Amino acid sequence: MIEHKDAVYRQIARTCGNYDDAQDVLVETLLAAYRALDQVRDPEAMRGWLATIGRRICRRMKQKEALAPVLALDHEPCVESTADEELERSRVHQCVGGAVRRLPESYRQAYILKDLQGLSLEEAAQQAGITVQNFKSRLHRARQKIREELDSGICGEIES
Repeated sequence: MIEHKDAVYRQIARTCGNYDDAQDVLVETLLAAYRALDQVRDPEAMRGWLATIGRRICRRMKQKEALAPVLALDHEPCVESTADEELERSRVHQCVGGAVRRLPESYRQAYILKDLQGLSLEEAAQQAGITVQNFKSRLHRARQKIREELDSGICGEIES
């Protein structure tokens, strides 16, 4: 596994876009691969397998970073922000928070465990007391309902 780390690192660096993130992702990749080493069927495909794990971790990290401003419930205003930007940011936070609160309990739990607390699928499913596949289904439905609510403009209707 270690003999592939340089090649995998270069692929991860291209996906992540910077070397600092790529180093963090490489460490997470090697740990994840080590935990799942018993699942490798073809040792010749190790490099590709590691690269796939790394790309997935990098994408997940980018998604979290992109959602962080929207999902941060304890947002501190930026010094450079105008009052209108702060008002809009506050409305987005309220809207997303409201959409999360209106989810059915099982969906809300899945969304909070995975997307807000950042647990792995396995950890979140275990904490919810369900299978990983069942957890994925609930999480998908939760995300879909939140997206539908935000797209429908229901947030503006509720607050107006």
